[in-house]
Amino acid sequence: MAVDGNWNLTMTTPMGERKATLSLKAAGGTLTGTQGAEGNSTDIFDGTVNGDDVAWKVSITNPMPLTLDFSGKITGDSISGEMGIGPMGNFPFTGTRA
Repeated sequence: MAVDGNWNLTMTTPMGERKATLSLKAAGGTLTGTQGAEGNSTDIFDGTVNGDDVAWKVSITNPMPLTLDFSGKITGDSISGEMGIGPMGNFPFTGTRA
């Protein structure tokens, strides 16, 4: 599938731009994988895929414990969408296939 593979993400956050890596695998409507940043990696959860539309969540502990809620669209070798940071609101993210 076009979703499967490794991605390099750039997230706009209240603390400035943050970089992350993302590894995705789709099976039916379920999306699994890992997301990493600053030397830490964690499994994604609640992942879904519907055509080019993707969504997943990841729990982080740095800079503070939060659940990030991603929803986006894959177009060829690009991904873009929004990342929800709980009470702080939604922020854009973009990425390219690694």
